[in-house]
Amino acid sequence: MGTISLEHSDRLYWLGRYTERFFTTMKALDRQFDKMIGTVHSYTDYLDCFGLPDIYTDNRDFIRRLLFDKSNANSAAYSLERAYDNGIVLREEISTDSLSFLQMAMDTLSKAEQSSNVRFALLPIEDMIYSFWGSINEHIYDDEIRNIIYIGKTVERLDMYIRMKYPFEIVEKEFIRLLKNLNRVPKGTPYRYSTKYLSDLVEILGTEEDYRRGADKAVDSLRHLFETEEVFV
Repeated sequence: MGTISLEHSDRLYWLGRYTERFFTTMKALDRQFDKMIGTVHSYTDYLDCFGLPDIYTDNRDFIRRLLFDKSNANSAAYSLERAYDNGIVLREEISTDSLSFLQMAMDTLSKAEQSSNVRFALLPIEDMIYSFWGSINEHIYDDEIRNIIYIGKTVERLDMYIRMKYPFEIVEKEFIRLLKNLNRVPKGTPYRYSTKYLSDLVEILGTEEDYRRGADKAVDSLRHLFETEEVFV
């Protein structure tokens, strides 16, 4: 990947991270809809997973702002916009077709904000994101470009799964997937991961007991695995 700059490598990585962050956030918020029925402030366990303060007036305010508020860095809308911003710069690498699925997701999210049945209006988004990943596989011929995007995707999924206390067997499968992607990074690429933090992850995620004990350290190690800047247009 000698013709791809380090900045573009960062953008590929964050495209993967933000697209996955948007997708996993949407899935998590969908589960919150069920928990909201007949309860007050049922979302505090979600906030606790990410160490976020409760700045919301009620369940509806929480859902609306975590879905649609682009000024909230923890919202689905914010993550999708950041993914799209990076995708715009990378459209030659990922294809206009792939980018169009992110645009469709943005349009659907925007329309859902005005809907009387938000949950129903959001249903098409899952297929759009799956189509985005399918298009990435179809249109990218450079394996390293594809691999960096998928490394970002898997790092983000691991980060969110660990924070949300997913079962060890699910986290372990994602970590194995990450290791496989990291092993595919060609020698000589300017985009390198930290062997120190990877070693920490191997130790922490080796057993279920280690995972329970070291979840916070695992999140910190993932944060430093690639010391990159978040770059946008």
